[in-house]
Amino acid sequence: MKTFFQFAERGTNYRRETLAGVTTFLSMAYILVVNPIILSQAGMDKGALFTATALSAIVGSLLIGLLANFPIGIAPSMGLNSFFTFSVCIGMGVPWEIALTGVFIAGIIFMILSVMKIREKIINVIPQDLKFAIAGGIGFFVAFIGFKNAGLVVSNPETFISIGNLSSSTTLLAVFGFIITMMMLVKGIRGGIFYGMVATTIIGMIAGKIDVPHSIIGNVPSLEPTFGVVFTHLGDIFSLEIMAVIFTFLFVAFFDTAGALIAVASQAGIMKDNQIPNAGRALLADSASGVAGAIFGTSTTASFVESSAGVAVGGRTGFTSIVIAFCFSIALFFSPVLSVITPEVTAPALIIVGALMATEIRHINWNRLEVVIPSFVTIIMMPLTFSVATGIALGFILYPFAMISLKKWKEVHPIMYLLCGLFIVYFAFS
Repeated sequence: MKTFFQFAERGTNYRRETLAGVTTFLSMAYILVVNPIILSQAGMDKGALFTATALSAIVGSLLIGLLANFPIGIAPSMGLNSFFTFSVCIGMGVPWEIALTGVFIAGIIFMILSVMKIREKIINVIPQDLKFAIAGGIGFFVAFIGFKNAGLVVSNPETFISIGNLSSSTTLLAVFGFIITMMMLVKGIRGGIFYGMVATTIIGMIAGKIDVPHSIIGNVPSLEPTFGVVFTHLGDIFSLEIMAVIFTFLFVAFFDTAGALIAVASQAGIMKDNQIPNAGRALLADSASGVAGAIFGTSTTASFVESSAGVAVGGRTGFTSIVIAFCFSIALFFSPVLSVITPEVTAPALIIVGALMATEIRHINWNRLEVVIPSFVTIIMMPLTFSVATGIALGFILYPFAMISLKKWKEVHPIMYLLCGLFIVYFAFS
C-alpha cells in the first residue's frame, strides 16, 4: 500500500493521510445536506438525491485516488447544482429528467476529451504564472466562502458586501473556531484544522448553537426515483436550448476542475516543471464520476477546492481520497450525525486554508505587467464573481492580448489563443 501510493516519495504516512481524508470529508460533507435541498427544488426526490450525492462522491474520490494518486475529494459541484436548478429547470423550464440527461452527455464528452488527453494538454500549456494565479485566486475564493459561511461578511444593497453582525452567536462560534485553529497551526500542530473543527463542534453543542443529534444511525434512502432516468431521455436533448446547457456544464466543470487540480497539486508540491503528474488520469476520474453521478441522479460532479483543507494537514497521496470515500460510505448510514457539521464549523477551516493557498501568488513574476494584470484579474474575479471558471476565463482572455502588445505572441501557445477566442464567444452569448 505504501509503495502503491508513494508514501516515501511524498513524505507522508498512514496517520497523516487518514487525518487529511477525514478533514477534507468534514470540509465538504455539507454537500450531502445542501445538494439535495437545492436539486429538490427542481422537483427531484430529496431522499434519492442524498444517496446519489454520497455514491457519486464515493465513486469519484475512489477513482481519483486509485487512478491518479491525488489527495482530492470529488462530489456534486455547488455552482453547477444551482445552475441546474435555478437556471435550467426553473428559469428555462427544462424538466429535471432532460437536464440530468444533459449532465450525462457532458460527462461522456468529458471522458472522450480526457482519453484523448485534450484536457491534459490544455492544463499543461497554461503559463506558469497563470497557474500560480489560479491557485492563489482559489485561495481567496475559498476564504471568501469561509467568511460568508461564518457570517463575517454579508450582502449589502449599498456597498454589495459589508461586515456581518459580530454579536451573532453563530458568528462568534465561527470566530472562536478560527482563533483556536489559528493558534494550533501557529504552534505547529499539524492536525490543527481538524482539531479546530472538532473543538468548534463541541463548543457549539455545549452552547446550544448546534443541535445534538437525536439518533446516530438512519436508513439509506432509496435511489429508485432518479437512478437510470438519463437512459430514457436521450432522445430529448437534440435542441439548441439543451445543447447550450450542455456547453455550459462543459465550460464551468472543465475549468472548476482544472483550477482545483492546479491549486491542490501546487499546494501539495506535486506539480513539477509546470506539469501535473497523472493529470490525464485525474481528469478521467473526474469525468467518469460525472457520468456515474448523472446515472445515480445528481448534477455535475467536480474536484472540490475544499480538498486543500486535507492537504494543509498533510495529505499528499491518493490514500487521502480513499479515506474521503470511506467517510462518505459511512455517512450513508449516519445521516443524522451530519447535522453537527454546520457552516460555522467548516468556516474557520476554509478561511485558514484560503490563506495558505494564497501564498502561491508569491511565485508570480510581479515585475512584468503583461503577467501582473492578467494574473491579478484572475485572482480578484474569482471571489468577486463567485466563480473559479469566470476568473480563469478572464485571465485567459487578457494574457494573449498582453503578450501581443509586446510582440511576444510567439511565446503564447496556439491553444491559449483558441481558448481566448472561445471565452470571448462564451461571454458574448452566455
